[in-house]
Amino acid sequence: MNTAKAEFKAAYGISSQLPDPVCPEIVFSGRSNVGKSSIINKLCNRRNLARVSSTPGKTATINFYEIGDLFFVDLPGYGYAKTARGERQRWDELINSYFERSPERCTLLLQLLDSRHDPSADDRMMLEYLAHYQIPFVAVLTKADKLKKSQYAAVVTHFTEICAPYGCSGVVLTSSEKGDGIAELTEIIERFAEQ
Repeated sequence: MNTAKAEFKAAYGISSQLPDPVCPEIVFSGRSNVGKSSIINKLCNRRNLARVSSTPGKTATINFYEIGDLFFVDLPGYGYAKTARGERQRWDELINSYFERSPERCTLLLQLLDSRHDPSADDRMMLEYLAHYQIPFVAVLTKADKLKKSQYAAVVTHFTEICAPYGCSGVVLTSSEKGDGIAELTEIIERFAEQ
């Protein structure tokens, strides 16, 4: 994975704008403020490739980042209560269109989950969606730096048990602050991209 030439490519706010797939696409999914932008920046060893905001619900488009010969695709965060209903419906339609137009376009989906909390109702809905459409995914647990090291193994075991029934291909505990799990995640992305 050549991150040296990583660059923001485009943002799409309506389904008709979505391009046809031309190379492997690694998709980032998760609730608002779970850390998608931070993980993208850490994987690419860049500070501001993906904009990080403390305000939930900031990513309202599907953002494409060109990473050498593959794309990182950042979906809008879900589950932010203060988002207007019409806007939430637009996001849902946009996300559904992404997967329905070309089901095979998603090489691997990284489902981000906050390592400190059990999956929310919205998270579980997404896991059910992934299982229903047989979308290959890995659970990426964020904010490991907020845990004690002694908790790591138990947290990974716990989330493995939660995610296994949905067809999860693995669980990786990460910290975009300290870099925990980033090398393992990079290896997984490269393995799926090569397939």
